[in-house]
Amino acid sequence: MNVELQLPLTRKAFYRRDRRSVRLARQFAQAVLAEWAAPVRADDVQLCVSELATNALLHGVPPGRGFLLLLALHPGGALRVEVHDSGTGDVRVPETSAESERGRGLMLVAALADKWGVDARSPGKTVWCEFAAAR
Repeated sequence: MNVELQLPLTRKAFYRRDRRSVRLARQFAQAVLAEWAAPVRADDVQLCVSELATNALLHGVPPGRGFLLLLALHPGGALRVEVHDSGTGDVRVPETSAESERGRGLMLVAALADKWGVDARSPGKTVWCEFAAAR
C-alpha cells in the first residue's frame, strides 16, 4: 500500500532584538498567509504573531540574540505559528487586574488561537499557537 505523505508548507524568518522586529514579523506573516491563500483567520494570526514576538523580545531574547518565527500550513488548512527564542523562564498567562497596562498578550493568544503551548529547546523555548482552517 502506497501512502502519499503530505508535508506542511513552511516559511521562517529570523529577527534581531529590536522593537521594529515585531512589525516586521507581523508583515512577514501577512505576506505568507496571502501567498498561501491560507484558509485561516488572518487578523487573529497576525495579532498572535505580534504578541508572541513581543513576548520573545521582552522576556526571551538576551542581548546580541534574536528570535525565529516559523509558520507551517498543514494539509487541510491548519496553521501553526512558532516563535523560537533562547531565553529561559516560564511562559504562562499572568493574572492581571483591570488597571494593569501589561500582561494581556498570552491571554489574547489563548483566546484567539485554537491551541497554544510551550516546548523546551536548548537553549530557550518555543512558544506556539495553532489555528484550525476557517470554515
